[in-house]
Amino acid sequence: MVREMACRKCKFVTIGKVCPVCKSSDLTPDWSGIVLVVDPSNSQIARTLGITEKGKYALRVT
Repeated sequence: MVREMACRKCKFVTIGKVCPVCKSSDLTPDWSGIVLVVDPSNSQIARTLGITEKGKYALRVT
């Protein structure tokens, strides 16, 4: 089974080896909490968290 990894830079959750949002390869399997952003331009939560791309994000990344 493929393990989901969270980017330490932007907190995007991915199954790849490179973050598709910020292109960082600094990923970790140690994360918790999920925010699903469908429409970042109309989302108050996305604005508060600084999210500009739709997708799955971790709330806490260590």
